Amino acid sequence: MIDPRRLRILRAVADHRTVTAAASALYLTPSAVSQQLNALEQETGHALLIRSGKGVELTAAGEILLAHAHAVLAQLERAEAELADYAGGAAGEVMVASFATGIAEVVAPAVGRLATAHPGIRMRVWDAEGDESLPLVLGGKADVAVAVDYRGAPREDDLRLARVPLYAEPFDAVLPAEHPLSGVDHVALAGLADSDWIGPYPGNPCHDMVLLACELAGFQPRLKHSSDDFRAVVALAGAGAGVALVPRSALRGMELKDAVVRPVAGPAATRRVFAAVRRGAEEHPLIRPVLDALVTSAGGLTTG
Repeated sequence: MIDPRRLRILRAVADHRTVTAAASALYLTPSAVSQQLNALEQETGHALLIRSGKGVELTAAGEILLAHAHAVLAQLERAEAELADYAGGAAGEVMVASFATGIAEVVAPAVGRLATAHPGIRMRVWDAEGDESLPLVLGGKADVAVAVDYRGAPREDDLRLARVPLYAEPFDAVLPAEHPLSGVDHVALAGLADSDWIGPYPGNPCHDMVLLACELAGFQPRLKHSSDDFRAVVALAGAGAGVALVPRSALRGMELKDAVVRPVAGPAATRRVFAAVRRGAEEHPLIRPVLDALVTSAGGLTTG
């Protein structure tokens, strides 16, 4: 009989590609993970992993078992949800991991809505960048992620996660007030090819979106300054340090000083924000109200 707890470990190793990283995500020691994997291989009668100096890869048998692991673990999440619903105790804490703007735009309003509609459910908020929240959910450290699509993000049909769309928003151009294009109604990105640029650090999902938008406009941006804080990005633009692309919601209510904001002419980079939970948990009586509150809070945010 296969122990489903070992299936979680197999999936973590498949996600992280090293025993050490999987152990860290699961709050286990590497030796404990290795012991559980060895036991799983004995239970199945197959070698499941190929170990090398760079990490581990799944064998063909491991890939077969992983596909079943996704289904089994999702079904266990559904079983827990139904049992919780049967118990009728919609009371407890739900950990929500979100990037800062997502907290301000949808998570914080959802906290207020939830307190009124479901006073027994408490949201605990964890500030995590858009590419960090999904691993937190998959590793069991968070229940809900508010995340953004990014290069390498799990696809919508990923068997590990259930996704709920929240909102989409364009990136606007932020320019120094004295920039030659500051007076136009819409900025063509190609016109900024010779400018210095300010942008997020590599690894931030917005960094990839900025690079892709500029590549589609026919150039690579000359990134001179880096910050993951959009207030700092806008301040640098206002000081004449360069130009930037910033998600529209991040600019809401921000003091621009000597910077100007202009929509991008033609197709613009778009940040698509969604909530995600472990597949099978989306109808859990604690999690469903949280997802509903997030969707309601995001209802007026979708922009062109």
